[in-house]
Amino acid sequence: MAGTSGFSVSGYGPQRSTWARLAARDSVVRRLDWPLLVSSLALSVLGSLLVWSATRNRTHLNQGDPYYFLLRHLLNTSIGVALMIGTIWLGHRTLRGAVPVLYGISVLMVLLVLTPLGATINGAHSWIVVGGGFTLQPSEFVKITIIIGMAMMLASRVDAGDQVHPDHRTVAKSLVLAVIPMGIVMLMPDLGSVMVMAVIVLGVLLASGASNRWIIGLVGAGVAGAIAVAALGVLDEYQINRFAAFANPDLDPAGVGYNTNQARIAIGSGGLTGTGLFHGSQTTGQFVPEQQTDFVFTVAGEELGFLGAGLILVLLGVILWRACRIARETTELYGTIVAAGIIAWFAFQSFENIGMTLGIMPVAGLPLPFVSYGGTSMFAVWMAVGLLQSIRVQRPLTA
Repeated sequence: MAGTSGFSVSGYGPQRSTWARLAARDSVVRRLDWPLLVSSLALSVLGSLLVWSATRNRTHLNQGDPYYFLLRHLLNTSIGVALMIGTIWLGHRTLRGAVPVLYGISVLMVLLVLTPLGATINGAHSWIVVGGGFTLQPSEFVKITIIIGMAMMLASRVDAGDQVHPDHRTVAKSLVLAVIPMGIVMLMPDLGSVMVMAVIVLGVLLASGASNRWIIGLVGAGVAGAIAVAALGVLDEYQINRFAAFANPDLDPAGVGYNTNQARIAIGSGGLTGTGLFHGSQTTGQFVPEQQTDFVFTVAGEELGFLGAGLILVLLGVILWRACRIARETTELYGTIVAAGIIAWFAFQSFENIGMTLGIMPVAGLPLPFVSYGGTSMFAVWMAVGLLQSIRVQRPLTA
């Protein structure tokens, strides 16, 4: 297998036609994981319809244009797909060599959030305003940086044949790499993103074959850290209120418990087949806040019913299944760890987002991958798909 980029799987002679190159067994197109790609596209398209339904009547948000969020969501998806293609073209191995640069850029970006360039949106000081109505949430890119950075460090000596499993010193260094940006994100504070990053770290370490003592120690440290955060008053009042509402759903139903109560009403009213797209009373009546982002699943539950909401779960399940298969079939530990980190990210974030709409998880302000409106989150998840596709494309061909 020649080259390091995703599109250099094999050399092609000058006599081979374009069709022959595409149809060849070793072509990139043939080697892509199509169930993964189709499921990701289906979720993004379905998400565009749900975002459109949630925002077409909200004139205070859409600037009087009912298609405003729909078009921007489709644009974000298109940019995300382009980033996926670019990631495949570069290849996960090329990005492995660029980790120091990418890590420095991601840390710098999250630091900029803490400067006057940072902006507060929906109570979270996690954004950078770049102009033209566009914003960036650097913590989304940090998730990718942590995955490939830790994978590079943990797999370097194992893939070289010097070790069977990463030693304690290597594990400690990889944890320092992850903790630095996580600590900065916590200062914002963006507890939801930190929770996702913590799960990513655990997934990466489990896939690397690190000693179980590290896993047990990190879980214990996480519990102690959560207690310390609560005791020291690091969290903002709105974050404390979210956990209070989760612990007691009947607490202030017109205040801190309003979002989750309305979300459950919307989902419960959908029944088996839903009220029909654009016909949900909760959605049309604008009873559920942030329905195009954090609570987009409520639109599916109300307007598409159990079947439509179940379709979202099935598509997410297909993505996780294909990612698990890619992780299992790759012959290098680096690729396995990267895939495992992405699996942990997508699985936990999806569970948290859907769980908070059902009242089984606290509200943490996390988007539903591929479905929720949001440029940075869409770019990040499609880049992650690009990493998965690159790992699959560059695996050795079997006889």
